[in-house]
Formats: sequence, structure tokens, C-alpha cells
Amino acid sequence: MSGESKIEWTDSTFNPWIGCTKVSPGCDHCYAEAWDRRFAESGHAMHWGTGKARRRTSESNWRQPVRWNAAHDAFLAEHGRRRRVFCASLADVFDNEVPDHWRWDLFRVIAATPNLDWLLLTKRIGNALKMLNEAAAAVEDDFVGASTWDRSPWANVWIGATVVNQEEADRDIPKLLDTPAAARFISIEPMLGDIRLGSFLQRSPSAAFANGCVTPDMPAWTRIGATAIDWVICGGESGRHARPMHPDWARSLRDECSAAGVPFLFKQWGEWLPWHHFTDARIDDPHERTRFVTREWLDDRWIDVGRPNFWDSKDGDIDDMQCVGRVGKKAAGRQLDGREWNGFPTEAAR
Repeated sequence: MSGESKIEWTDSTFNPWIGCTKVSPGCDHCYAEAWDRRFAESGHAMHWGTGKARRRTSESNWRQPVRWNAAHDAFLAEHGRRRRVFCASLADVFDNEVPDHWRWDLFRVIAATPNLDWLLLTKRIGNALKMLNEAAAAVEDDFVGASTWDRSPWANVWIGATVVNQEEADRDIPKLLDTPAAARFISIEPMLGDIRLGSFLQRSPSAAFANGCVTPDMPAWTRIGATAIDWVICGGESGRHARPMHPDWARSLRDECSAAGVPFLFKQWGEWLPWHHFTDARIDDPHERTRFVTREWLDDRWIDVGRPNFWDSKDGDIDDMQCVGRVGKKAAGRQLDGREWNGFPTEAAR
């Protein structure tokens, strides 16, 4: 709910309500649930789980996007682009257990803030199109031209789907591609396995394009039924129970995006860093050797190595080992193969 977010791919976060239910392996160690549980331990209600009431945030918080919208000229002058707002970092816009009229109120705010790019990221992409159409219809009286979403998606809304493994990618990306939006994106965080996007990244023309109904400079949502992913985010898991991400998983995803011309953003390693990313000073420091728990990738799974006995190996031997060490999110950083990857969709792509 901050004007200046620390999340690498957004400028601000806005939470219209708080609470959710776990629906994916990526939810296992949910930071938002842990945040909510800390308040529950102080006597407040818990808002996570089936049947748990979600908590709507304050009216003052709901007015924040209007203030950001009014400050558009100053933001544009400083950054050269529109403000990106990640909506519902502590919830899910398309959660079935959220009252419909809350979502309609949210879309009234979105309609009233055309200078903001709203990033709606969900683990429930199958709900999105139906709920988007319902919200557009509900606000039509207040905003003439809202229409139905599948016929006229709003220009300031990006729709994203979170997937964490190949099974989820194969199941949910087609649903994302069937959801019209000014931009469509995938967040693979935490990345829990090797994911190949393949044809999902290809920009083949739709049947409508083939019939001359749309032109190449029209936005991505016109290619309904075709493959039109405008952005891919990737990152490892952080937190006490974080699971490691194999460096080759991130590399193959980056290379696929590069080949397809799709912007790629590497958000973080999370708690675990590959050994070949360690500096010589860190590897050679005897005190550091005893701090880091390590794991090795063997037979398609991570195994605990404990405190490894290969510290005195030559650098080449260490580089060849598929090992990761737990160093913490800050120390692990977000460089992949010596650099940051900060791809974003361009105005032309949208």
C-alpha cells in the first residue's frame, strides 16, 4: 500500500483488501499470509483460507491511486513513463471469496485513474475474464464506454498470471491468452522447476488478423487465440522456508524470451545463490564456510549437502557443481550471469 514499492517490477502497490486462500505450490510459504498471521497473533482476525472474511482497507488508502493519478505530470517528467501500480500484493483481485461489489468499486477507481498502468497479477486467471466483464458492466453507468471487457478491454490494465512450474504454465497461460488486456504478462516466482514457454512466446497472427480485421500496430489483446505474451518476470523464493532455484532454469527462460523478443525481468535469486556466482573472497573466507547451508541438484531434485567439504577444490571444480548456498536475499542479489535483466514492455508493444 505504498507510494514507492521495493518490488523491482512496479512503482507502487495498492491493496483494496487483504486476505486470500492458497491455491498453488507457489503459495506454500506466502509472505502475505505470514504478515497477516503476525497480526492475528496479536488478537486480530485471520484473513487467509477458505471461508475467512477478507478485510477491506481504509477509505484513505482507497484515495491513494487518485492522488497518484493527479501527480501524473510530475511522475512522467521524472521517469519518462506512466506510474505502474501492482494491485493486491496482499490479496488476489479475482478471488472468489471477495464480495463482487468490492471488485466493482476497485474498477471504478481504475476507470477514474487513466494515467496509471494497473498491473493485476493473479493465481486465478481462470476467473479473470468473467469477473472483468462483470466489473466493466457494473461501472458502465458511472463511466460511459466501459462496455464489456472481451469487446473493449481498458487501455490502462495489464493482466498477469503467476505460474511456478510447467504444469501450471501449460494449464494457465492459454487462459491468460484468452483474456484481453492492454498487456499480458507472466510472473514465474517462485520458480520451482524448469519451465519452457515455447510457442506461448511466438507472436503468430490471429484469425482476425488473417482476415484483415486488425492491423499489426494494434495492441496485444487483439490477438486473442494467438500467442501474445508481452512480458516475463522470473525470480527465486525468499523467506525462512525458501526453496532453491536452479540457475539453468532462469537461463533457459531468459534465452527463450530473448529469442522471441519478449522483455525479461530477473527479479531475484531469493535466499539461495549458485556457487559459481560467489566471489573468490567469500569462498576463501573460513568464517563464511561455516555459515552457509548448501544443496546440490542430483537426479532431478535438491539434496542437502550441509556444510560442504569441497571448499578447497579448484575454482573450476566448484563451477561445475550444481550447488547452491543459502546466503539470504540481500546477499544473493539479482544478477544473472554477471548482470541485471530489467526488461519491461514498451508503449509500442502494447
